[in-house]
Amino acid sequence: MKAARFHEHGAPEVLQVEDVETPEPGPGQVRVAVAGAGFNPADNGIRAGFLPIPVTLPHTPGFDVSGTVDALGDGVTAFAIGDTVIGFLPMTQPGAAADYVIAPATVLVSAPSSIALPDAAALPSGALTAWQSLFEHADLKSGQRILIVGAGGTVGGYAVRLAKQAGAYVIATASPRSAASVRAAGADEVVDHTASALLDSITEPVDVLLNLAPISPEEFTALVGRVRDGGVVVSTTAWMPAPGDEERGVRAVVVYVRSDTEQLARIVELVDRGELPVEVARRVPLAELASIHRQSAEGTLRGKVIVQPSGH
Repeated sequence: MKAARFHEHGAPEVLQVEDVETPEPGPGQVRVAVAGAGFNPADNGIRAGFLPIPVTLPHTPGFDVSGTVDALGDGVTAFAIGDTVIGFLPMTQPGAAADYVIAPATVLVSAPSSIALPDAAALPSGALTAWQSLFEHADLKSGQRILIVGAGGTVGGYAVRLAKQAGAYVIATASPRSAASVRAAGADEVVDHTASALLDSITEPVDVLLNLAPISPEEFTALVGRVRDGGVVVSTTAWMPAPGDEERGVRAVVVYVRSDTEQLARIVELVDRGELPVEVARRVPLAELASIHRQSAEGTLRGKVIVQPSGH
């Protein structure tokens, strides 16, 4: 089979498409014929070596997968050959940028039936990050006010829709390029962070501050002042701590997304009910993966990209 792999950490050019043996599933595992592998910025960080995820070299990237069950390991009863599935794969294991990938059966759920199977690879880690940020860590409730900083990305789009569906008043920051899509996702207010300082634009207190953007620690700390007493600060920027305010009872949480099939199955239900659109900007063949990594590293990548191996 074909697989994209890197044998050393480094620039995007270390990624090469190679012929490798088709893997066999072990006990509790499933082999998936890959329809789509979702690209995430973390893939770029793992390849470059600055994101401390311990992978064994050579490594195949791509921890978001959609595809068809192709073989079952011993003890797997939840799936049958031919089932369409999605999952958030263990980040330390070989990923989905290949014709086939081995997945623990415990991370897979049935794929949505209302969208193209390759596009379903845009869901797992991004939608789970939004879900866990809002409902596990922020405990978002109807009627609350939430400020989502960096709402123009994939996670931000899911977060805006999920927060709005939960009955929250959503204030979102976005550049002019993504403002229309953020507004379409349901944001009550869209703040152009390129035109004015956020502190000047956010005048009323919020219950929840969700940060998805690489803002400066100084700006982040200042924004905490806009969170009401007893509110919550949630951040996905794992490379820096999330500031809180103990004196005012404002707690702070950094999110490390994890696989949760119960949550993912609920997300799939929302997709199939038409309540959570899945937006894919581009679909590219395996041979173009290094180029996608390069664009990500340069900061020029826009929208969600799905890699489609040639074998399926």
